[in-house]
Amino acid sequence: MSELWTALCLMAVFEGLLLFALPDAWRRAAEQLHAMPNRQLRAVGALVVAAGLLSLLFARHLL
Repeated sequence: MSELWTALCLMAVFEGLLLFALPDAWRRAAEQLHAMPNRQLRAVGALVVAAGLLSLLFARHLL
């Protein structure tokens, strides 16, 4: 369970770094996401989840 909290905290750090370092780019990306239809957002979300799971499997088993 502590690994889950660690992962969530790291996610917050990376999100904060993007907001701190590139606020204008982050705002443009958020506006583009807002303009996307729900179906396309779900497809992008599914791809990100799949990529994250594959990366996690790779990091856990091959490194």
